[in-house]
Amino acid sequence: RYEGLFDMVSGLTAKIDDAEVLLQLADEAGDDVARKEALEELAEVSSELDALELESLYFDEYDESDAILSVHAGAGGVDAQDWAEMLARMYQRFLSDSGFTYTVEEVTEGEEAGIKSATFSVKGDRAYGTLEAERGVHRLVRISPFDSQARRHTSFAGVVVVPDLGDQAKVEIDEDDLRIDTYRSQGAGGQHVNTTDSAVRITHIPSGIVVQCQNERSQLQNKARAMAILQSRLAERARQERQAHLQELRGDQGEAAWGRQIRSYVLQPYQMVKDLRTEHEGGNVQGVLDGDLMGFVEAYLRWRRALHEAGTDSA
Repeated sequence: RYEGLFDMVSGLTAKIDDAEVLLQLADEAGDDVARKEALEELAEVSSELDALELESLYFDEYDESDAILSVHAGAGGVDAQDWAEMLARMYQRFLSDSGFTYTVEEVTEGEEAGIKSATFSVKGDRAYGTLEAERGVHRLVRISPFDSQARRHTSFAGVVVVPDLGDQAKVEIDEDDLRIDTYRSQGAGGQHVNTTDSAVRITHIPSGIVVQCQNERSQLQNKARAMAILQSRLAERARQERQAHLQELRGDQGEAAWGRQIRSYVLQPYQMVKDLRTEHEGGNVQGVLDGDLMGFVEAYLRWRRALHEAGTDSA
């Protein structure tokens, strides 16, 4: 990528020089064709500068890493479980449209509708840096399809995003701190439907973190993958705690701890999606739910950069 960035910068320099020459010719000779060519060249430069700026927003330690994304239904009963399923679908659309590849590690269905949880392993260019924007609590306001009186309901779902660190996640886990349960898969976790109790759920008792895997064909494989996800979750938790401690020492409360509401999706009485951190918003709620998230991602990356620079200045 770095070679590509150098090439991009070199190309921009050459285009700016060309545009400058064309503008000088246009001014000296009154050449409207040269002026038009110069303006077209500068418009292209502006577009490439926007792309270069976006590249600069990926600066964090794990931005280049693959990611593990989990969706969990929160308060709101069957509405929350339906909302969790809507979010899972939104992310699948976004990942597919953005060129990422993903594996469904587990899906736990709700009793009446929707899902209780879903976990995806995501691979691709800057997967974690892109998806980090989604970490937090997502709030939905709508007329409930499950309410016979058609009343407006508010539902919540939590999204956890951590870098998939693989062997880099050097976290020691005491086996005595784990509760390991096996169960029968409720649906297609991958290319097949499990017919034995091969799905694995691991609860890390001290932290309360629960991870599940049902995608692999054997219980042993599912346990190994669940342990890898748990290690990545614990490593990211430790990193967040270190960052929070540093912010506290600086007196910067900034982004609060996990569980913070980050975005509201309102379908009734009006339609709007608004990110509560960046103030980025849009009225096309259905478009967002169909995976049009990049505007929110870019706004988050710029907001994160501003926080970083403010923290650096105050350090």
